Amino acid sequence: MMLAGCASAAPGADATSEPVDEVRLGYFANVTHAPALVGVEEGLFTDALGEDIDLKTEIFNAGPAAIEALSAGAIDATYIGPNPSINTFIQSGGQSAHIIAGATSGGAALVVRDGIDDVADLEGTNIASPQLGNTQDVALRSWLADEGFETSTSGGGDVTITPTENAQTLTLFQQGEVDGAWLPEPWVSRLVVDAGAHVLVDEADLWEDGAFPTTVLLVRAEFAEEHPDVVEKLLEGHIASVAWLDENAAEAPEVINAALTDATGKGLSDEVLTRALENVTFTVDPHAETFTTLVENGLAAGTQKDGSIDGLFDLTALNALLEADGQEPVSAGGLGDE
Repeated sequence: MMLAGCASAAPGADATSEPVDEVRLGYFANVTHAPALVGVEEGLFTDALGEDIDLKTEIFNAGPAAIEALSAGAIDATYIGPNPSINTFIQSGGQSAHIIAGATSGGAALVVRDGIDDVADLEGTNIASPQLGNTQDVALRSWLADEGFETSTSGGGDVTITPTENAQTLTLFQQGEVDGAWLPEPWVSRLVVDAGAHVLVDEADLWEDGAFPTTVLLVRAEFAEEHPDVVEKLLEGHIASVAWLDENAAEAPEVINAALTDATGKGLSDEVLTRALENVTFTVDPHAETFTTLVENGLAAGTQKDGSIDGLFDLTALNALLEADGQEPVSAGGLGDE
């Protein structure tokens, strides 16, 4: 079940490579990364990997930082937004990494302070995003461009965009230093519930049927080519985690909050977590059909290079596991193997 389209390796690389004794997995302490949170908290990855392979985790704030770690070989796979996945694939000429599954759809919005009630009120405001070039940053910049506003990746323009760590965005919003932010859950709900913000744009309203990818599972190409059996085990844990979320809706908030507390030292209020979970869908479908639009958005935002994303997806291992379990396969949208 070799992942196709990866960087070339020496003949027999997967047969002669040293056995793997650990998998290094990145993810964010966000509700949109609940499949990772639950998979770690409930031991689903550990069960899938078996007793001979340890799971090592690293928590990131936004996609570009996770990509840096992946590119440097510091992690083997990461839960991440689609735009950083696109960026690394294009910049490497298709050699760096491949999306092997979806994780979460929905759960992103532009929230603003009182006094901003329509698009025109954004003129001259300061809006935060998690990090320059991350998925919400691109969504914000491309949406503002569609609405006729000029922005700059270096600051300034009709609307100033200030890439800021999510926790700091909450503090700055409460202090009146930023006027709003385009964020993933649970930070949308934290600004609404804890800081009095309101939603100006729900990103779901910008996509057909409200479905858009917020989080996917990305694997380093070299690791996938050398250790396809380990990638398959990682996917088994991922599928189990998504299924657990679907089958345990009543228990999920408590487990997710426990994982967030382990990751950050502090959980969420029941009100915030309930609101956040209402806005997300957990699915192994990466919604590959949206990625051409996401590329266009990144180009319009000035945060990515032009290039082909043919081969970005390799869903062969995922679909083999789904079909073996009697489930329907998911589509690569003509952008890779399935």
